Amino acid sequence: MVQFYRGESMLNNSKIEWTESTWNPITGCTKVSEGCTNCYAEKMSKRLNNMNNIRYIHSFNVTIHEDLINQPLNQKKSKMIFVCSMSDLFHEDVPDEIIIKIFETMNKANWHTFQVLTKRSERLLEISEKLIFSDNIWMGVTIENTDNLYRMNNLMKIKANTKFISFEPLLGIIPQGINLVGIDWAIVGGESGPKSRPIEENWVITIRDICERDNVSFFFKQWGGVNKKKNGRLLQGEIYNQFPKSK
Repeated sequence: MVQFYRGESMLNNSKIEWTESTWNPITGCTKVSEGCTNCYAEKMSKRLNNMNNIRYIHSFNVTIHEDLINQPLNQKKSKMIFVCSMSDLFHEDVPDEIIIKIFETMNKANWHTFQVLTKRSERLLEISEKLIFSDNIWMGVTIENTDNLYRMNNLMKIKANTKFISFEPLLGIIPQGINLVGIDWAIVGGESGPKSRPIEENWVITIRDICERDNVSFFFKQWGGVNKKKNGRLLQGEIYNQFPKSK
């Protein structure tokens, strides 16, 4: 059952390579596909719960932090903000009215860029007509293998100005015939941690080449593995740090 909580601030600087800050008005989630198997947010939530962090008293159960919904309005310096890095905004336990309120904050805080990423593209599509996708909202879906390509089809049906795909953790090859026209940005990354599943170089190269063909910005985040820092981010001797092109 969804929990509601009020407490201390949670707008944090982030070490994620493709963003600057995280904003978590919702925490907690449940697994929906293969990419969730070794969920970093679940592990971190349990660790923070053990440390008696008051935001994680419910561990990884879906928790709504109502006092944080307006938080970005208080941050006057422009930031790139990853929304719900510790959850999924479109989780089935999050009421429509909460999602709408979070979008209203993003609409008002137009000096920030908000990056919203979901595995629940069906819910996104279902509620999309109730939401305003202002130009500062980048809307994305996760695709870890061919089983999840339908998420891109759902994403393409919404009215977001900037659309992106996170192929992370990438768990299999994406076919060369996939059409990314209409997608603005692709992030690719391997899984990291002690139970990480392998990524193959040709999987990454295939997506990079598709992006070049379809004029999509390409960002290679990491090879991952047990020691992700050692494995680094070089792809054929290059660092790929592309962001969506201005429209």
